[in-house]
Amino acid sequence: MHLPDLVESYRDHIVVPHKQPLFLLLVGFISSFVLIRVSVRLIRAQVRWWPGNFTPGGLHIHHMVFGVGCLLVAGIGVFATSGGHPWIDWFGLLFGVGCGLVLDEFALILHLEDVYWSEQGRKSVDAVILGILVTALLLTGYVPLGVVPGQSSSDWFGRWGPFALIAVNAVMSIVALVKGKLWTGLLGIMVPGLSWLGAVRLARPSSPWARWRYADRPRRRARALRRERLLHRRADLVRRWVFDLIAGAPDKVPAHHAATHRVAERMAARATAHLDARTAGAAERGPEHRRRTVQAGRARPYGTRAPRRLP
Repeated sequence: MHLPDLVESYRDHIVVPHKQPLFLLLVGFISSFVLIRVSVRLIRAQVRWWPGNFTPGGLHIHHMVFGVGCLLVAGIGVFATSGGHPWIDWFGLLFGVGCGLVLDEFALILHLEDVYWSEQGRKSVDAVILGILVTALLLTGYVPLGVVPGQSSSDWFGRWGPFALIAVNAVMSIVALVKGKLWTGLLGIMVPGLSWLGAVRLARPSSPWARWRYADRPRRRARALRRERLLHRRADLVRRWVFDLIAGAPDKVPAHHAATHRVAERMAARATAHLDARTAGAAERGPEHRRRTVQAGRARPYGTRAPRRLP
């Protein structure tokens, strides 16, 4: 397709239907996520020519902070300009940039810990991909829940049909989420068939639904475990490979993780308590006991043990 054809297609499908702000939002969303991921991976690889983290005065400022600023400026700017052109286009782009920066650290907000390079940090990639998919569906003109009120030939259905479909689809999406089908439940909000499919299928063994409903049904739980082993684990391997390609592989044992700190603190406390107990015991026995112990050790031949005292 030639450039004039692309320009004409953009005008017909984006500009004329007044979708340019949403299109620029999606562009800013994807661009900021890709650029910030490239930046953090260069920082992680310790590339010398890359500037590195922003640490004024030794304080590490996460890019989420800049994303929140972009969201605030864009949101306030739209209200201040009454959504007029061309401001709404620029604010849409800025809002998309803020979405990419904030959702890239969604796991940090969720856990209130710096889990960026851990397994918990994969939730950020989930949030970004889900946000991009929903925005792309809206941009292509897909109607949420697949219905438009008033388009049915029946007056009754045109009035109450969409509400009934919304209610049923909401229940199905909730059931799919409770069954551990995260992507199916969330995307099912936009595409009703997905949520219904996830709601009627077996739950994942680690889901709340399996804990509630499969505890006294061993055959169904066995089927769920077999499906998890054969199907979901393969899908998880593919998902892990794709996420490693997009966001980088997580750390095996993240040194900054709070659990690691807690284990190290417990080990240090036990070692300190053991040393304090030995020191206190030696102080109570006094120097005379230490002198006799040293003399007894010198008197014993090498490789022999002291005789055990009988009770």
